[in-house]
Amino acid sequence: MSDVVNKLWGFCHTLRHDGIDYGDYIEQLTYLLFLKMADEKSIGINKKYNWASILPLAGTVLLDHYSEVLRSLRDEPGILGDIFTQAMPRFTNPVNLKKVINMIDEVDWSAMDVDVKGAAFEGLLEKSAAEGKKGAGQYFTPRVLISSIVQVMQPDPRVAKEYKICDPACGTSGFLMVAYEWFMKISKGALERKDVLRIKKQTYCGQELVPRPRRLALMNLFLHGLEPQIYLGDSIYEPDRGERYDCILTNPPFGTKGANQAPVRDDFTVTTSNKQLNFIQHVVTILKPGGRAAMVLPDNVLFSDEAGDVFKYLMEDCNVHTVLRLPNGTFTPYSQGVKANVIFFQKGVPTENTWIYDNRTNIPGVTKKDRPLVSQMFEEFEKCYGKDPNGQAKRKDLGDDGRFRKYSLSQIKEREYNLDITWLKDEGLEDPNSLPEPQVLAADAITELNACVDELQEILTLIDAEEGE
Repeated sequence: MSDVVNKLWGFCHTLRHDGIDYGDYIEQLTYLLFLKMADEKSIGINKKYNWASILPLAGTVLLDHYSEVLRSLRDEPGILGDIFTQAMPRFTNPVNLKKVINMIDEVDWSAMDVDVKGAAFEGLLEKSAAEGKKGAGQYFTPRVLISSIVQVMQPDPRVAKEYKICDPACGTSGFLMVAYEWFMKISKGALERKDVLRIKKQTYCGQELVPRPRRLALMNLFLHGLEPQIYLGDSIYEPDRGERYDCILTNPPFGTKGANQAPVRDDFTVTTSNKQLNFIQHVVTILKPGGRAAMVLPDNVLFSDEAGDVFKYLMEDCNVHTVLRLPNGTFTPYSQGVKANVIFFQKGVPTENTWIYDNRTNIPGVTKKDRPLVSQMFEEFEKCYGKDPNGQAKRKDLGDDGRFRKYSLSQIKEREYNLDITWLKDEGLEDPNSLPEPQVLAADAITELNACVDELQEILTLIDAEEGE
């Protein structure tokens, strides 16, 4: 996959001279990759506008036909029309368009044992991030982490007739796609006829704020045989649509800063402009009673100003049964300095105990080359979590020297609901040779400073609001 990404990225430099920036190039690639993979999978697209209709053409005839393809697919009913909403051709030089088409045609994409579109997209985002582009990480959750979360959450659509899975910040649909792949693996694709249509059209749902990743989400899931409902819009600032879900898997965008104002939502108990605290409240709203959720949250969200109020409310309405402290560098290379956790909870049962698994202290940080994130890093956590997706399996507290500890609600109350809990002695702090790399320390400092700036901005907003009264 890396060879393919390098090849596709290398051509991006040529296209810049044709007035196509990296974002437009990635978008045009997704259209063409989609048509090629739909052709490989024999997914029905009008033969006037499919891959075979584009491949033999060249020159201005190719440019004109490519424009017609995008225009016609925009007008298709259903999910195809959603995928190509606002699709516009960006190529002005037919030689460049032909070269991209030939590059894509050389590869049998469907035969690759990876999520091709996701891997290509993330690989290109990584390239752009390395050149100083900001914001690439907001669409990225490592597949290894997603797979571990899905493994313990067990989102099986067969357990209820109207079972629904949702990611309210779905990006390119990594969680939804891995959840579907997990289900197909454990069911071995042997579905009862009455379940097939429901699972393919009504089970997998999401929402995304930005059109481009939403388009990729629709493409990815469509190529897996699904017709999902992926809404375009702001999950926390728009009114509640009233839809409810059995399982929520999500990684809201990093950064606490929202729209510098609290959402006007009657269903939110705590008024705050902190984006991720509002995502927690939103998830509680859209969960069905008895439904379960797994959310990725940075450390600073666990102890920000209103965090205690939000987690108090959360623990009254939900059983926050498990917290996983993620290894340093989990989100390398996009958000290298972010220290993050996954919180697991079930709605409708108040919290009595919270189990914390420390997968960070005295563990070497993740690096792209020397120590990449691999599934073995989560095997012990999955074993400790147990086989009950609601976190109710019999568990063992491993003591002061172990990585899995139980904290009672009374202990958490004493900490004012601060879940950023550590108990293992960090040996690296006493050994100067074990200190993190300078770039990691710098990234940590930047993360902390950004959190301080966000809180100061919130104070200024409150002062301005009071002066305006």
